[in-house]
Amino acid sequence: MGDVVIGLLIDSAIAGYQRLPYMRYEERKVVLEAIAGVKEVVPQETLNCVPNLLKIKPDYVLHRDDWNTGVLRETRQRVIDTLNQWGGELIEPDPMPGITATALHHAIREVGTTPERRLSMLKRLLEARPLLRIIEAHSGLTGLIAETVSVESDNKVREFDGIWMSSLTDSTVKAKPDIEYVDMTSRMNTVSDILETTTKPIIFDGDTGGIAEHFVYMVRTLERLGVSAVIIEDKKGLKKNSLFGTDVVQIQDNIEDFAQKVSAGKSAQVTDDFMIIARIESLILKAGMDDALARAQAYIATGADGIMIHSKRPTADEVLTFCKEYEKFDDRVPLVVVPSTYAQTTEDELAEAGVRVVIYANQLLRSAYPAMVEVAKSILLHSRAAEAEEHCMFIKDIINLIPERN
Repeated sequence: MGDVVIGLLIDSAIAGYQRLPYMRYEERKVVLEAIAGVKEVVPQETLNCVPNLLKIKPDYVLHRDDWNTGVLRETRQRVIDTLNQWGGELIEPDPMPGITATALHHAIREVGTTPERRLSMLKRLLEARPLLRIIEAHSGLTGLIAETVSVESDNKVREFDGIWMSSLTDSTVKAKPDIEYVDMTSRMNTVSDILETTTKPIIFDGDTGGIAEHFVYMVRTLERLGVSAVIIEDKKGLKKNSLFGTDVVQIQDNIEDFAQKVSAGKSAQVTDDFMIIARIESLILKAGMDDALARAQAYIATGADGIMIHSKRPTADEVLTFCKEYEKFDDRVPLVVVPSTYAQTTEDELAEAGVRVVIYANQLLRSAYPAMVEVAKSILLHSRAAEAEEHCMFIKDIINLIPERN
């Protein structure tokens, strides 16, 4: 039919409606250019093919017959209307059974991923999407939920972009207090369980990071495992959960010492892909907005790859105020929030304010515990398990959650 020119979607164009591709655009381009008969591979920067079609004016456009519904339906019609301008023709071969993006992602999950590829995924996502949604996991099973659960909304597949390895939920599931009591060896075992069942990037909750000399080893260990980022909070002494605020004794580290810890961590990492995100506790500890903003500037200057602003207010007002002032900075890094107490605030509102990462930090554990308590009470009340069955999965479904790998 003639010379073959391939319009290849760049990562951000694909990430707008489905999961980020396993391979970077540059890698996919190399593969396609190596196929016999391919004359050229051109970047397709949006789902709209029209700009490329007007440049190339092809006699034929070939696309598999799978874009008559959903987000690509309008794209298809624009292609037909454009081709009509010079008598071009759309040809739609029957799709090959089983060859779909979804099937590819399932196959990749079965095979697994490598630390190097997973490590770089968070930065790739930040380049490709305006907002990332991250959910906590505290076990291999909850990691599987973060990896696989998705919904379709507005003709787009919506899923979680990554996993938050929370110290709170990891401690709680072990029935230990959230005071950095669970040691790094135990926490790394949980990370390993999650790595085994997932391919998405992981952000590790590093609490205070400990002393700077210890933090460098945390960074090296996490980077070697393929974890994409660590978040450390600017407090010192015995760690208490931030949501207690000033109701318990919590001491905020001084700016210089915390900045030095961030700098030490940046010096210890091997790759450019690993991220150290500085968590600011000024609003939690009532140190004020000016203090929070001054700390953000100082931490960015010392090399922080992201800023997490934390609040325990029931509304997002002070977080949004911080975001507004943050936008005035000459130097900015991705802004991270954890809307645990201001849960009514939508992702769109946060994205509009300049937030890049939203972490749902504890919802899976908080929802699981009440359900298990109700089942336990039902068994005690009725002296049998029959009444509890409506709250339980079938045993076969539990077994099938973890398919054996061939």
